[in-house]
Amino acid sequence: MAAYDLEEQEQLSQIKAWWEQYGNLVSGVTLAVALIAAGYQGWHWNQRKQAAEASALYTSVQQAAQAHNGQQAREAAGELISKYSGTVYADLGVLLAAKVQVDAGDAKNARTQLAWAAEKASDPALRDLAKLRLAAVLLDDKAYDEALAQLAKPGEGLEARFADLKGDVLVAQGKTAEAKAAYKQALELTDKTDRQDAKALHDLAQAKLDSLGGAN
Repeated sequence: MAAYDLEEQEQLSQIKAWWEQYGNLVSGVTLAVALIAAGYQGWHWNQRKQAAEASALYTSVQQAAQAHNGQQAREAAGELISKYSGTVYADLGVLLAAKVQVDAGDAKNARTQLAWAAEKASDPALRDLAKLRLAAVLLDDKAYDEALAQLAKPGEGLEARFADLKGDVLVAQGKTAEAKAAYKQALELTDKTDRQDAKALHDLAQAKLDSLGGAN
């Protein structure tokens, strides 16, 4: 029993000496881990909170679109940009709000919203779609050079639509030869894709090309 007590005392002394040497370090590491865990949980909670709020605002844009309420759609999209830019809800909300403005004949606000999405949308595919839609609005506004600037770098998967719209802009400028080249490019691109809308776009580009006198 006495030997056991001595052995135990020796172990306790060793533990005490180790703790005196490393105790502060262990406490610091433990505290740091606890703070990191708390911060991580707080970050996730904040992310979920922001996602829920952004989703609610996007729902407001959808409701405004269904009601054809341009002002409500514009205001909800503006709040999405202001508070939740960088989220897909902001990207989608702005694109939808811009459509409402276009349908209402409000090209000015549509251009503003599409210009934001074309430059700052978090999803590259949505940026490209915004450029395409912005170019269409600019064409209607007879801002031909600006429209062509938006179409300068076709988005992946949208190359044929970019080429077709480029042809429309060039026709509006009276540049028949260049327009034909753009439509021919659209035809070639639609032949290389299996997208569901490829045939419809192919037929449309062919009709435009034929109206200009065909490929010659």
